[in-house]
Amino acid sequence: MNVHQNSGSIISSPTARLSFGKALRSTVPRCAHSEWNPPASRPDPIALLETSNQGRLPNLIPIRYGRMLKSPFTFLRGAAIIMAADLATTPTTGIEVQACGDCHVLNFGGYGTPERNLVFDLNDFDETLRAPWEWDIKRLATSVVVALRNIKVSEKNCFEAARAAAHSYRENMGKYAEMSALEVWYSRIDADVLRNFAHHAKHLQRIDHYVEKAQTRTSAHALPKLTEVVHGQWRIIDNPPLMYHLPPHDFLEQEVESAYQYYRQTLRDDLRVLLDRYHLVDIAMKVVGVGSVGTRCVVALLMGDDNEPLFLQMKEARASVLEPYAGKSIYQNHGQRIIAGQRIMQAASDIFLGWTHSEGGHDFYVRQLRDMKIGVDIEELSSSEFIHYSALCGWALARAHARSGDPVTISGYLGKSDTFEEAIAHFAVAYASQTEHDYKALVAAVKSGRIKAIEEDS
Repeated sequence: MNVHQNSGSIISSPTARLSFGKALRSTVPRCAHSEWNPPASRPDPIALLETSNQGRLPNLIPIRYGRMLKSPFTFLRGAAIIMAADLATTPTTGIEVQACGDCHVLNFGGYGTPERNLVFDLNDFDETLRAPWEWDIKRLATSVVVALRNIKVSEKNCFEAARAAAHSYRENMGKYAEMSALEVWYSRIDADVLRNFAHHAKHLQRIDHYVEKAQTRTSAHALPKLTEVVHGQWRIIDNPPLMYHLPPHDFLEQEVESAYQYYRQTLRDDLRVLLDRYHLVDIAMKVVGVGSVGTRCVVALLMGDDNEPLFLQMKEARASVLEPYAGKSIYQNHGQRIIAGQRIMQAASDIFLGWTHSEGGHDFYVRQLRDMKIGVDIEELSSSEFIHYSALCGWALARAHARSGDPVTISGYLGKSDTFEEAIAHFAVAYASQTEHDYKALVAAVKSGRIKAIEEDS
């Protein structure tokens, strides 16, 4: 029996669930989502960032701050902990989904399915946790405004792009509400769908370019770029401080090697057979992203008997920034939390996804370093293209939420008018200004010497 449970109530029929969603509007009006008023007790954003540094590698923390200093948008990317605390003070309906937790425009993109087809979807799940659905759409819409302001787009177009993301979320959630659970689970946004989504010949040309480029994002193509032959052995090229080998017999290196063995046990039997056709050749530390800088991230090079390369990324998994407000994960291993969330939210996932734990007490998750993964260069997009891209992200988010939440109840709440997307767009504009204010606080903290930042050459 298909049931929906919310606040202790069990509602079985789609009609009743739809009515229940509509009734929630009287408790949490859709226009209430437009509000952003910083509470008087709002934590110091810089103090929150400092808290999030606990357990990170100290020598990499200044690089994290340096990347956040580049713009308000890079600040937003690294400040998920700040926005999580703020979102927890905003209205929610009480309906939970598997949330991304760090839902911004650069955490969407293309990647290859096990069948080697290109799909568009969410692609970062470090902060995933069961949480209110509203938090993801608010962070997505905010990221749209901050990103567009960063490239000097008009306020009107910033608002329209944020509105487009929320409108697409509402429209597509309504479509998923009419599907069976299996239809929702099987749905995906593939290259053909992307082409149909294009509104102009220029859009189609850009999509085809990304599809073509994705075909080259594989381990085989990466081998000559990331490695060299030393004494007859393939070795990852050092590029400190962004890619570097650990000293011989370093404890972290020993941690990684032991953690790799445990990772193997988290794979399905058939995939362990596949993995065992490769042997570990080299490992190196890699600095990735913005918010992840300072966490333990390792690139592992494996080679098959026929000299076929396989690059795996072993990335440290820490507690989600949503945990203080949404509750602890049901998984003791945060790597398992991330992988479980990814498999729930994505239409298809990397076959080498797995998790592990090191002797040093750190959780990790593992995935392929390159698996036809490709992102959109948002600075290349025109205003109209960005608006369409925002809508595409809203669609992908609705599909991800519909898999773990109740699309019927959420759709009942969202309704058929533009009330919800107007509210989200207003919130996004207001919180984008809050982000810019917090960014200035970071700049001031660096100037005062409170924190140290290392800015990399562009």
